Amino acid sequence: MAAKDGKRQRFNIMVVGQNGRLQYEALLLAASLRHSDPDFSGRLFVVEPQPGPRWKNDPRIGSADIRALLTELGAEIVPFESRHFGHSYPYGNKIEGLFALPKDEPFLFLDTDTLITGALGAVPFDFDRPSASMRREGTWPKIELYGPGYGEIWRALYDRFGLEYEPTLDLDQPDEYWQRYLYFNAGWFHYRCPHVFAQRFLDYALAIRDDPPAAVACQEFDPWLDQVALPLVIASLGGGRPGPELSGMDGEVTCHWRVLPLLYARESDRVVEVLETVSAPNKVKKLLKQYEPFKRMIYQGKGHKVRDMFDRADLPRREQMIRNRIKSANLWLR
Repeated sequence: MAAKDGKRQRFNIMVVGQNGRLQYEALLLAASLRHSDPDFSGRLFVVEPQPGPRWKNDPRIGSADIRALLTELGAEIVPFESRHFGHSYPYGNKIEGLFALPKDEPFLFLDTDTLITGALGAVPFDFDRPSASMRREGTWPKIELYGPGYGEIWRALYDRFGLEYEPTLDLDQPDEYWQRYLYFNAGWFHYRCPHVFAQRFLDYALAIRDDPPAAVACQEFDPWLDQVALPLVIASLGGGRPGPELSGMDGEVTCHWRVLPLLYARESDRVVEVLETVSAPNKVKKLLKQYEPFKRMIYQGKGHKVRDMFDRADLPRREQMIRNRIKSANLWLR
């Protein structure tokens, strides 16, 4: 896949890096990008929250060796200040971290638990029309027996921000079925300017958190706040569901694996091959094996024990069923 004129596009990638799990995931993502798309011409930004009143502990990447290897792999570690979220809602990093990117330059946000498995720079993003990942389940809202339904809840949010509601509906899906309503996984999204997107994302998220419409007031927003605000942001900027030209995202080009046991259980042989290839070099291995789930799943072979438990052509319909089977075998690690 290539850009609309047949040429590769230049754009920036943003991931969040901080102490703990995310620093190891960011290293794995950076290694997979350089392996799977060595001709990628954009910049890879690892945005890093800084210590401050919003954090209980220092959130910065704690390993000097990981910082050095990220830089060697071409990543740029840039700081940002957590003004509104921080420890209480770390998913807000993907909102506030966007302000650390260059203005007016197209960007692609990726969750750190993502592997690049193909030519990312050749994906034909339309950066004037934002979109996001459709690899999601119906996690929000939770419909109560005598409470408002999907339509009333989502319409209230669109009305709250003066947005058109009807054009966002997928009319091929039945009324009051969650897939009828615009809902994304926030594992990737893109737009032409990170600052415009970030300001809209921040404004909407804070308004929903602090002053939700009555139909929404009883809903849980932790950890769903970013995924509640995201479709509203995308709709407000003229975007919507991704078209078939972006099928490589969550397909042949990227894999949002989320938890290593799930990767081994359900992802393609290609994904497993990339994972094990990019994690094999000694300079990568000696760092990744410091994180216990990576050590046991990748380097001690537990991942293949999980893989042998499932038929990729006949997986359980619900993710929770996969999780339960792995947990029953004492192989759930994250």
